Amino acid sequence: MTNTVLITGGCGFIGRHVARELLHENYEVRILDNLVDQVHGDVPAEPPAGVEFMRADIRDPEAVRQALKGVDLVIHLAAEVGVGQSMYEIARYTGANDLGTAVLLQEMVGSSVKRIVVASSMSVYGEGLYLSTSGERCGNVRRARARTQAALWDPVGADDEPLTPVPTDEDKPVDLASIYALTKFTQERAVLIFADAYGIEGVALRLFNVFGAGQALSNPYTGVLANFASRLINGQSPTIFEDGRQQRDFVHVKDVARAFRLALQEQKARGRVINIGSGRAYTITEVARLMAEAMDMPDIKPDILNKSRAGDIRHCFADISVARSLLDFEPRFLLETSLGEMAEWVRKSGARDRNSEMRRQLEERGLVA
Repeated sequence: MTNTVLITGGCGFIGRHVARELLHENYEVRILDNLVDQVHGDVPAEPPAGVEFMRADIRDPEAVRQALKGVDLVIHLAAEVGVGQSMYEIARYTGANDLGTAVLLQEMVGSSVKRIVVASSMSVYGEGLYLSTSGERCGNVRRARARTQAALWDPVGADDEPLTPVPTDEDKPVDLASIYALTKFTQERAVLIFADAYGIEGVALRLFNVFGAGQALSNPYTGVLANFASRLINGQSPTIFEDGRQQRDFVHVKDVARAFRLALQEQKARGRVINIGSGRAYTITEVARLMAEAMDMPDIKPDILNKSRAGDIRHCFADISVARSLLDFEPRFLLETSLGEMAEWVRKSGARDRNSEMRRQLEERGLVA
Protein backbone atom coordinates (compact mmCIF):
# COMPACT_ATOMS: atom_id res chain seq x y z
CA MET A 1 0.00 0.00 0.00
CA THR A 2 1.35 3.43 -0.97
CA ASN A 3 1.81 5.93 1.85
CA THR A 4 0.63 9.52 1.43
CA VAL A 5 2.94 12.24 2.75
CA LEU A 6 1.95 15.82 3.49
CA ILE A 7 4.83 18.30 3.15
CA THR A 8 4.09 21.65 4.73
CA GLY A 9 6.11 24.39 3.04
CA GLY A 10 6.70 21.92 0.25
CA CYS A 11 7.19 24.51 -2.50
CA GLY A 12 10.21 25.98 -0.74
CA PHE A 13 13.86 25.27 -1.52
CA ILE A 14 14.13 22.17 0.67
CA GLY A 15 10.51 21.12 0.19
CA ARG A 16 10.75 20.77 -3.58
CA HIS A 17 13.78 18.51 -3.24
CA VAL A 18 12.07 16.45 -0.53
CA ALA A 19 9.00 16.07 -2.73
CA ARG A 20 11.08 14.82 -5.66
CA GLU A 21 12.94 12.39 -3.38
CA LEU A 22 9.66 10.94 -2.11
CA LEU A 23 8.08 10.75 -5.56
CA HIS A 24 11.12 8.82 -6.74
CA GLU A 25 10.49 6.36 -3.90
CA ASN A 26 6.83 5.97 -4.97
CA TYR A 27 5.16 7.91 -2.15
CA GLU A 28 1.99 9.88 -2.83
CA VAL A 29 2.85 13.51 -2.07
CA ARG A 30 0.61 16.41 -1.05
CA ILE A 31 1.95 19.92 -0.46
CA LEU A 32 0.53 22.73 1.66
CA ASP A 33 2.23 26.08 1.02
CA ASN A 34 1.14 29.72 0.99
CA LEU A 35 3.92 30.83 -1.42
CA VAL A 36 5.35 33.73 0.60
CA ASP A 37 6.71 36.46 -1.70
CA GLN A 38 10.03 36.76 0.14
CA VAL A 39 10.75 33.10 -0.60
CA HIS A 40 9.12 32.72 -4.00
CA GLY A 41 9.81 36.08 -5.60
CA ASP A 42 12.57 34.72 -7.83
CA VAL A 43 12.12 30.94 -7.80
CA PRO A 44 9.46 28.71 -9.37
CA ALA A 45 6.32 28.72 -7.23
CA GLU A 46 4.91 25.63 -8.93
CA PRO A 47 5.19 22.37 -7.02
CA PRO A 48 7.02 19.47 -8.66
CA ALA A 49 5.03 17.50 -11.21
CA GLY A 50 3.10 14.62 -9.73
CA VAL A 51 2.14 16.15 -6.38
CA GLU A 52 -1.20 17.37 -5.09
CA PHE A 53 -0.96 21.05 -4.18
CA MET A 54 -2.99 23.15 -1.76
CA ARG A 55 -2.24 26.85 -1.45
CA ALA A 56 -3.03 27.89 2.12
CA ASP A 57 -1.50 29.25 5.32
CA ILE A 58 -0.33 26.73 7.92
CA ARG A 59 -2.22 28.81 10.51
CA ASP A 60 -5.57 28.14 8.80
CA PRO A 61 -7.17 25.25 10.73
CA GLU A 62 -9.72 24.38 8.05
CA ALA A 63 -7.09 24.26 5.31
CA VAL A 64 -4.79 22.13 7.46
CA ARG A 65 -7.69 19.81 8.31
CA GLN A 66 -8.38 19.30 4.62
CA ALA A 67 -4.70 18.79 3.84
CA LEU A 68 -4.42 16.03 6.46
CA LYS A 69 -7.26 13.92 5.07
CA GLY A 70 -5.96 10.49 4.13
CA VAL A 71 -2.37 11.38 5.09
CA ASP A 72 -0.13 8.74 6.68
CA LEU A 73 3.06 10.77 7.19
CA VAL A 74 3.92 14.45 7.63
CA ILE A 75 7.10 16.39 6.93
CA HIS A 76 6.79 19.80 8.56
CA LEU A 77 8.95 22.41 6.81
CA ALA A 78 6.66 25.46 6.85
CA ALA A 79 8.50 28.26 8.64
CA GLU A 80 9.90 31.74 8.37
CA VAL A 81 13.67 31.43 8.07
CA GLY A 82 16.48 33.79 9.06
CA VAL A 83 18.24 34.79 12.27
CA GLY A 84 18.67 38.49 11.50
CA GLN A 85 15.12 39.24 10.39
CA SER A 86 13.68 37.29 13.33
CA MET A 87 15.25 39.80 15.71
CA TYR A 88 12.92 42.58 14.57
CA GLU A 89 9.96 40.79 12.92
CA ILE A 90 9.25 38.87 16.09
CA ALA A 91 5.48 38.49 15.77
CA ARG A 92 5.85 37.29 12.16
CA TYR A 93 8.34 34.55 13.07
CA THR A 94 6.53 33.45 16.20
CA GLY A 95 3.19 33.38 14.40
CA ALA A 96 4.31 31.39 11.38
CA ASN A 97 6.65 29.00 13.16
CA ASP A 98 5.09 28.37 16.56
CA LEU A 99 1.41 29.10 16.00
CA GLY A 100 1.60 27.36 12.64
CA THR A 101 3.04 24.25 14.27
CA ALA A 102 0.38 24.39 17.00
CA VAL A 103 -2.41 24.48 14.42
CA LEU A 104 -0.88 21.55 12.52
CA LEU A 105 -0.57 19.42 15.65
CA GLN A 106 -4.04 20.30 16.88
CA GLU A 107 -5.55 19.22 13.58
CA MET A 108 -3.56 15.97 13.69
CA VAL A 109 -5.52 14.83 16.76
CA GLY A 110 -7.63 11.89 15.61
CA SER A 111 -6.05 11.89 12.14
CA SER A 112 -4.51 8.94 10.29
CA VAL A 113 -0.95 10.32 10.64
CA LYS A 114 1.53 7.73 11.95
CA ARG A 115 4.77 9.76 11.90
CA ILE A 116 5.79 13.41 11.69
CA VAL A 117 9.29 14.67 10.89
CA VAL A 118 9.93 18.33 11.71
CA ALA A 119 12.71 20.55 10.38
CA SER A 120 14.59 22.04 13.31
CA SER A 121 17.83 24.00 13.06
CA MET A 122 21.42 24.08 14.23
CA SER A 123 20.61 27.57 15.49
CA VAL A 124 19.10 26.02 18.63
CA TYR A 125 22.61 25.22 19.85
CA GLY A 126 23.72 28.85 19.94
CA GLU A 127 27.47 28.51 20.04
CA GLY A 128 28.69 25.06 19.09
CA LEU A 129 30.61 22.70 21.33
CA TYR A 130 34.07 23.66 22.61
CA LEU A 131 36.86 22.01 24.57
CA SER A 132 38.88 23.73 27.28
CA THR A 133 42.65 23.48 27.38
CA SER A 134 42.22 20.54 29.80
CA GLY A 135 39.88 18.74 27.36
CA GLU A 136 36.66 19.47 29.25
CA ARG A 137 33.47 19.81 27.19
CA CYS A 138 32.12 23.36 27.24
CA GLY A 139 28.51 23.29 26.11
CA ASN A 140 27.22 26.61 27.42
CA VAL A 141 29.63 29.06 25.82
CA ARG A 142 28.47 32.59 25.06
CA ARG A 143 30.31 35.61 23.73
CA ALA A 144 30.20 38.77 25.81
CA ARG A 145 28.87 41.72 23.83
CA ALA A 146 31.76 43.86 25.09
CA ARG A 147 34.22 41.44 23.48
CA THR A 148 32.51 41.38 20.09
CA GLN A 149 32.26 45.19 20.13
CA ALA A 150 36.02 45.20 20.66
CA ALA A 151 36.46 42.81 17.69
CA LEU A 152 37.48 39.95 20.00
CA TRP A 153 35.48 37.39 18.11
CA ASP A 154 36.31 34.04 19.67
CA PRO A 155 34.61 33.06 22.91
CA VAL A 156 36.77 32.33 25.93
CA GLY A 157 36.39 30.32 29.09
CA ALA A 158 37.01 31.21 32.70
CA ASP A 159 39.92 33.60 33.21
CA ASP A 160 39.96 34.21 29.45
CA GLU A 161 41.04 30.63 28.80
CA PRO A 162 41.18 29.89 25.03
CA LEU A 163 38.64 27.37 23.77
CA THR A 164 38.82 24.98 20.82
CA PRO A 165 35.70 24.44 18.67
CA VAL A 166 34.84 20.78 18.03
CA PRO A 167 31.94 19.04 16.23
CA THR A 168 28.62 19.69 17.96
CA ASP A 169 26.61 16.61 18.94
CA GLU A 170 23.00 16.35 20.04
CA ASP A 171 24.01 16.14 23.72
CA LYS A 172 25.23 19.73 23.66
CA PRO A 173 22.77 21.84 25.70
CA VAL A 174 20.47 24.11 23.74
CA ASP A 175 21.29 27.83 24.05
CA LEU A 176 18.86 30.06 22.19
CA ALA A 177 20.61 33.17 20.88
CA SER A 178 17.94 34.48 18.48
CA ILE A 179 14.17 34.63 18.09
CA TYR A 180 14.49 32.30 15.11
CA ALA A 181 16.32 29.74 17.27
CA LEU A 182 13.63 30.07 19.93
CA THR A 183 10.87 29.35 17.40
CA LYS A 184 12.70 26.35 15.92
CA PHE A 185 13.26 24.83 19.35
CA THR A 186 9.59 25.38 20.16
CA GLN A 187 8.67 23.61 16.92
CA GLU A 188 10.81 20.57 17.63
CA ARG A 189 9.73 20.24 21.26
CA ALA A 190 6.05 20.72 20.43
CA VAL A 191 6.23 17.97 17.81
CA LEU A 192 8.02 15.50 20.09
CA ILE A 193 5.78 16.24 23.09
CA PHE A 194 2.66 15.89 20.95
CA ALA A 195 3.88 12.69 19.30
CA ASP A 196 4.63 11.06 22.65
CA ALA A 197 1.25 12.04 24.09
CA TYR A 198 -0.78 10.76 21.14
CA GLY A 199 1.20 7.64 20.25
CA ILE A 200 2.49 9.12 17.01
CA GLU A 201 6.12 8.70 15.98
CA GLY A 202 7.98 12.04 15.99
CA VAL A 203 11.44 12.90 14.66
CA ALA A 204 13.26 16.25 14.66
CA LEU A 205 16.08 16.92 12.21
CA ARG A 206 18.42 19.74 13.20
CA LEU A 207 19.56 21.04 9.83
CA PHE A 208 22.86 22.81 9.44
CA ASN A 209 23.47 25.29 6.58
CA VAL A 210 21.68 23.88 3.53
CA PHE A 211 22.89 24.80 0.03
CA GLY A 212 22.17 23.91 -3.57
CA ALA A 213 20.39 24.99 -6.74
CA GLY A 214 16.97 26.50 -6.18
CA GLN A 215 17.55 28.75 -3.18
CA ALA A 216 15.72 32.09 -3.07
CA LEU A 217 18.52 34.29 -4.37
CA SER A 218 16.87 37.65 -3.72
CA ASN A 219 16.02 36.85 -0.11
CA PRO A 220 18.93 38.27 1.93
CA TYR A 221 17.88 36.23 4.97
CA THR A 222 18.26 32.89 3.26
CA GLY A 223 21.47 30.83 3.26
CA VAL A 224 24.82 32.58 3.21
CA LEU A 225 25.81 30.92 -0.08
CA ALA A 226 22.76 32.28 -1.85
CA ASN A 227 23.54 35.68 -0.39
CA PHE A 228 27.12 35.49 -1.69
CA ALA A 229 25.91 34.32 -5.10
CA SER A 230 23.46 37.23 -5.37
CA ARG A 231 26.28 39.66 -4.70
CA LEU A 232 28.64 37.99 -7.16
CA ILE A 233 26.17 37.79 -10.06
CA ASN A 234 25.68 41.54 -9.66
CA GLY A 235 29.44 42.19 -9.70
CA GLN A 236 29.58 42.97 -5.98
CA SER A 237 31.87 41.59 -3.29
CA PRO A 238 30.27 39.15 -0.85
CA THR A 239 29.97 40.85 2.54
CA ILE A 240 31.11 38.96 5.60
CA PHE A 241 30.45 39.93 9.19
CA GLU A 242 33.20 39.66 11.81
CA ASP A 243 36.58 38.55 10.42
CA GLY A 244 35.45 35.71 8.17
CA ARG A 245 37.11 33.00 10.24
CA GLN A 246 33.89 31.80 11.86
CA GLN A 247 33.19 28.16 11.03
CA ARG A 248 30.00 26.52 9.77
CA ASP A 249 28.83 23.21 8.34
CA PHE A 250 27.28 23.17 4.84
CA VAL A 251 25.10 20.27 3.72
CA HIS A 252 23.70 19.80 0.22
CA VAL A 253 19.94 19.97 -0.23
CA LYS A 254 19.90 16.58 -1.97
CA ASP A 255 21.50 15.01 1.10
CA VAL A 256 18.94 16.79 3.27
CA ALA A 257 16.06 15.48 1.15
CA ARG A 258 17.40 11.95 1.52
CA ALA A 259 17.69 12.45 5.28
CA PHE A 260 14.01 13.39 5.50
CA ARG A 261 13.04 10.30 3.53
CA LEU A 262 15.17 8.10 5.81
CA ALA A 263 13.64 9.78 8.87
CA LEU A 264 10.20 8.71 7.63
CA GLN A 265 11.34 5.11 7.17
CA GLU A 266 13.79 4.19 9.92
CA GLN A 267 12.16 2.87 13.09
CA LYS A 268 15.28 3.62 15.13
CA ALA A 269 14.74 7.35 14.52
CA ARG A 270 11.40 7.67 16.32
CA GLY A 271 11.44 10.07 19.23
CA ARG A 272 14.94 11.30 18.39
CA VAL A 273 16.61 14.60 17.60
CA ILE A 274 19.20 14.18 14.84
CA ASN A 275 21.84 16.49 13.36
CA ILE A 276 21.87 16.66 9.57
CA GLY A 277 25.06 18.21 8.24
CA SER A 278 28.17 17.31 6.30
CA GLY A 279 30.29 16.71 9.39
CA ARG A 280 32.84 19.22 8.06
CA ALA A 281 33.81 22.74 9.09
CA TYR A 282 34.36 25.62 6.65
CA THR A 283 35.32 29.20 7.38
CA ILE A 284 32.97 31.76 5.88
CA THR A 285 35.85 33.33 3.96
CA GLU A 286 36.61 29.93 2.44
CA VAL A 287 32.96 29.57 1.46
CA ALA A 288 33.01 32.96 -0.29
CA ARG A 289 36.14 31.94 -2.20
CA LEU A 290 34.65 28.62 -3.30
CA MET A 291 31.47 30.35 -4.52
CA ALA A 292 33.44 32.97 -6.46
CA GLU A 293 35.55 30.25 -8.10
CA ALA A 294 32.46 28.21 -9.02
CA MET A 295 30.99 31.29 -10.70
CA ASP A 296 34.26 32.01 -12.55
CA MET A 297 34.74 35.24 -10.59
CA PRO A 298 37.84 34.43 -8.50
CA ASP A 299 39.07 38.04 -8.61
CA ILE A 300 36.07 39.34 -6.63
CA LYS A 301 37.22 39.18 -3.03
CA PRO A 302 34.89 39.32 -0.02
CA ASP A 303 34.34 42.52 1.94
CA ILE A 304 35.21 41.73 5.56
CA LEU A 305 33.08 44.07 7.68
CA ASN A 306 34.62 43.43 11.12
CA LYS A 307 31.16 44.03 12.60
CA SER A 308 28.90 41.63 14.44
CA ARG A 309 25.14 41.00 14.22
CA ALA A 310 22.90 40.36 17.18
CA GLY A 311 22.04 36.68 17.34
CA ASP A 312 25.12 35.49 15.45
CA ILE A 313 27.41 32.84 16.90
CA ARG A 314 31.08 32.14 16.23
CA HIS A 315 31.53 28.43 15.47
CA CYS A 316 29.10 25.57 14.98
CA PHE A 317 29.56 22.46 12.85
CA ALA A 318 27.93 19.07 13.08
CA ASP A 319 28.79 15.77 14.63
CA ILE A 320 26.67 13.44 12.47
CA SER A 321 27.40 10.18 14.30
CA VAL A 322 23.76 9.80 15.34
CA ALA A 323 22.54 10.30 11.76
CA ARG A 324 24.98 7.67 10.60
CA SER A 325 23.83 5.23 13.29
CA LEU A 326 20.06 5.77 13.17
CA LEU A 327 19.50 6.71 9.52
CA ASP A 328 22.50 5.14 7.80
CA PHE A 329 23.04 8.70 6.55
CA GLU A 330 26.25 9.66 4.77
CA PRO A 331 26.69 12.94 2.86
CA ARG A 332 27.27 12.46 -0.86
CA PHE A 333 27.64 16.05 -2.08
CA LEU A 334 30.39 18.05 -0.40
CA LEU A 335 30.65 21.82 -0.66
CA GLU A 336 34.05 21.88 -2.35
CA THR A 337 32.91 19.58 -5.17
CA SER A 338 29.20 20.46 -5.53
CA LEU A 339 28.93 24.19 -6.24
CA GLY A 340 28.93 23.91 -10.02
CA GLU A 341 25.21 23.13 -10.25
CA MET A 342 24.37 26.01 -7.92
CA ALA A 343 26.58 28.40 -9.90
CA GLU A 344 24.80 27.42 -13.12
CA TRP A 345 21.42 27.98 -11.43
CA VAL A 346 22.54 31.47 -10.37
CA ARG A 347 23.76 32.36 -13.87
CA LYS A 348 20.45 31.28 -15.40
CA SER A 349 18.23 32.85 -12.75
CA GLY A 350 20.00 36.10 -11.98
CA ALA A 351 19.18 37.83 -8.70
CA ARG A 352 18.43 41.21 -7.26
CA ASP A 353 21.08 42.09 -4.67
CA ARG A 354 19.23 43.07 -1.49
CA ASN A 355 22.22 42.72 0.84
CA SER A 356 22.51 46.46 1.44
CA GLU A 357 18.82 46.63 2.30
CA MET A 358 19.26 43.85 4.84
CA ARG A 359 22.23 45.60 6.45
CA ARG A 360 20.34 48.88 6.61
CA GLN A 361 17.38 47.24 8.33
CA LEU A 362 19.62 45.65 10.93
CA GLU A 363 21.72 48.76 11.49
CA GLU A 364 18.67 51.02 11.92
CA ARG A 365 17.55 48.78 14.76
CA GLY A 366 20.93 48.71 16.46
CA LEU A 367 21.46 45.01 15.65
CA VAL A 368 24.91 45.52 14.07
CA ALA A 369 27.89 46.58 16.17
